Amino acid sequence: MPNIVYFDLETQRSAADVGGWDRKRDMKMSVGVTFSTGDGQYRIYDEAHVNDLVKQLMRADLVVGFNVINFDYEVLAGYSPLDLRAVPTLDLMKDLEDKLGFRLSLDAVAKATLKAPKIADGLQALRWWKEGKLMQIAEYCCFDVKITKELHEHGQRHGEVYYVDRSGQKRTANVKW
Repeated sequence: MPNIVYFDLETQRSAADVGGWDRKRDMKMSVGVTFSTGDGQYRIYDEAHVNDLVKQLMRADLVVGFNVINFDYEVLAGYSPLDLRAVPTLDLMKDLEDKLGFRLSLDAVAKATLKAPKIADGLQALRWWKEGKLMQIAEYCCFDVKITKELHEHGQRHGEVYYVDRSGQKRTANVKW
């Protein structure tokens, strides 16, 4: 059975704090979370253990995340010379964007598919970081990893996920995950 590693991270700084979205590596990781199908365990990484996170991702048979290629990997590039884009990766957001022609949020797909809204957002995670509340960030990040895993598994089983369009209509996105 392949070792699929589901992954998400939160940052210490916003794009505005570092001078724009082209400086993601300067945002720095506050907390990273993985779930590995190889051992069935969640792992929580703080910045001091970012190299252990990179090692786990590099050893995965497949990394699955939501906006990991254009965001999370770019943040981690500030810590490692290794090119995480070389790791087999399924970026659910990118896959959906390629199929639909527009971006969807994790919250939009999770609500429509799983009836499971996110418990916070990235701006809240930044506030928690400033307040030193790493456990809240870790809990939020774990929840996002769980939602990503459940969305991936739903798409694998059913060949589709759902979202609500701008007019409020529930729509289907066919996937081959």
